[in-house]
Order: sequence, then structure tokens, then C-alpha cells
Amino acid sequence: MTFRKILIFQTAFLGDLILTSPLIKSVKKSFPEADVSLVVRKGFKSVFAKSPYLSEIIEFDKKGILRFASFLKSKNFDLVISPHRSHRTSLILFLSGIKRRIGFDKSGFAFLYTDIVKHRMEKGIHEIDRNLSLLTPLKNYPLKVDNEPELPISSEEAEKTVKKFNLEKPFIVLAPGSVWKTKAWLPENFAKVGDYFYKQGFQIVIVGSAKDIPYCQATEESMKNKAKNLCSKTTLREFLSIIKSASLVISNDSSPVHAAVSFNTPVVEIYGSTVPDFGFFPYRNGTYVEPPVELPCRPCGIHGKKECPEKHFKCMKSITPEKVITAAESLI
Repeated sequence: MTFRKILIFQTAFLGDLILTSPLIKSVKKSFPEADVSLVVRKGFKSVFAKSPYLSEIIEFDKKGILRFASFLKSKNFDLVISPHRSHRTSLILFLSGIKRRIGFDKSGFAFLYTDIVKHRMEKGIHEIDRNLSLLTPLKNYPLKVDNEPELPISSEEAEKTVKKFNLEKPFIVLAPGSVWKTKAWLPENFAKVGDYFYKQGFQIVIVGSAKDIPYCQATEESMKNKAKNLCSKTTLREFLSIIKSASLVISNDSSPVHAAVSFNTPVVEIYGSTVPDFGFFPYRNGTYVEPPVELPCRPCGIHGKKECPEKHFKCMKSITPEKVITAAESLI
């Protein structure tokens, strides 16, 4: 049986969506005659706009399970692959009537999938490779696996964004924000790193979403030198374009890391409450920094926490600006 219409379902956070790009590429390269569609959470449709591997991008606001399942049913997909592991996703895909459904064994309602793949969270296994393991049930087909992350931002589009915001090359991007407080390094330390590289001749650009404004503002205000604070001032594609054009990105364990990797932009990732063993370390062209001492409370959760459970926040407080600067200089 050949597949005519294939769906990939990933409605998680931005970083998770970016890390789906090798799976998207591999599916299209393995089944070049098929129409490949992608479901993303509302607001993320532009991430893969202009992708040569996708025929359609569908937004889902995570409301109206029956309505959305009915919509997918009308599309007549004959295969769906889902890196997303929520109960909601499993139920929607079951109700959509798609004949073949591939998902992870750790998904909620995993029994609703026709093909179940072991979700391996072990040391050294990256999220990209976990996602690509979803192709295992299709091993009888002539698969062409491409594990290189890629985002459809052209050099022309990136340069247009650089000019729009009057950015001066070379520049370094600081991404001090995080959805989870225990994944955010101290803004005053980001500022010290920014001041150091400003003196080395780099413009400092601060990026983030509207939710990151407190972190970005605190970083800017703590710097002794001038920085360009573009937090919440860019579109999603402009944010990606800035990452693409940077000489270096310094970020918490968050989406800017994976965007940088997709563009081969050097990146330093800072780990606090989470750990590289979860599989979200830089896949290439980057390095990471961890606390200098082993902490029995670390990790405190796969996503971090809103507050430090131990009330001391040693994981982030123990990481010095000097350590991050050393890591950054090893890349540039």
C-alpha cells in the first residue's frame, strides 16, 4: 500500500515543533508522491510556511475535539504520525478515522494507535532521534531518513529583518526568558555576559515573546552598555530570522536553542532545573552549561517548575557569567 495523504500532528511548544522538522523532511523524502500535512497549535502556522516538504499546515486551538476530528476525517488521510503525546491528540486521531496511526507508548490513551513505538528517554538520545523512531513501523518501505533540522527562512528574508530593525553585524542574541521560572538563568548574569561581548565588538540583541518581557527588561536594565531589546516586537518569522543572522545565541533550555541549531548558528544552552539527558541539548553547532556541582534535587521535572521546590535555586545561581562566557568563546 502506498500513502497518498500523510498527516504529522505536533501541537506542543515552539521548541518541540522545531524539532519535528527532520521527521517532516524524512516523511516527504520517503514518500515523495504523497501530500504531507502538518497540524500545529494556534499561532505557530508561520514556522513552516514556505516549506517545500508540506502541502498544508493546519492550526488547532485545542478546543472542540469532535469538531476537529470530523474536520480531519473529511481530509481522508491514510496515515498519521504523532510525536505529540497528549490524551487529546490520541483521541482526536482515533475519532478522525485515519486507518493507520503511529504514536508513542507513553502517549495518553496510547492503545488508540494502530502502531505503537517505544518512547526512549535515555542518556544521549535526542528528541530529534526519538521523533524519527516513529518511522520504525514503516521500515518495509524505502525510507530516506534525514536527521538534519531545517527551517524555511531564506537568507533574503533574514536580511530583510536585519535591515528592518537596524541590526548591526556581528551581533549576539540573548534569550533570557522561559515559560518555567526554574529554567531561567538570572537576568543580571545574562547582562554581564552581554556587557562582556559588547566590549568585544558585538551588538547585543535581546529576544523573547510577550511572556518573556520581565526577563528581557531586567536583562536590558542590568546591562551597563546599550542593547537592542526586541522582546515581543517581532513576528515569529522575524524572531527566527534574527536567530539565523546572529553570530551566536545564548539561551535557556528553550526554543531559541533549537532554532539556532536549525540554522547552524552557534548556541550556548544554559541548564538549571532540567538536564541534557532529557534529549533537548544542541543537536549540533552548540554546547551547554550546567551547575558546577551535583545537586540531589536536580532535575526537579522535565519542564522545570514555576518556583524552586527547595527554595534555594542553586541550580541557576551557581552558574557564573564567566562559565557561560568561556563556553561562548569556544564557539566564536
